[in-house]
Amino acid sequence: MAIMITDECINCGACEPECPNTAIYEGGVEWTWSGGTELTEVDFGDGTVVDGKSPQAPVSDEFYYIVADKCTECMGFHEEPQCAAVCPVDCCVPDPEHEEDEDTLLAKKAWLHAEA
Repeated sequence: MAIMITDECINCGACEPECPNTAIYEGGVEWTWSGGTELTEVDFGDGTVVDGKSPQAPVSDEFYYIVADKCTECMGFHEEPQCAAVCPVDCCVPDPEHEEDEDTLLAKKAWLHAEA
């Protein structure tokens, strides 16, 4: 399952530099698929293709947020999600709306970083 940041977030920013996929952004900041990844474009399989550098709408305007489709819970990088490890208020928690098993998370990591 992906990690999410709750509204308990104090906007300290400790989590952002820890993410190996650059899936964490400050509230109100647009994000991109290519940021921190090897993606140049994203094909959603339904005919929709998005340029990797195309700005995407912020998930939250108030708090730091995690883009669930870029979150791999640090699988393949670390033994635990680094955002949760450094969060001083424990607001980086599993996202029940984005449950994924280890194989799925590792496949997402390989896709994000263009691994064979």
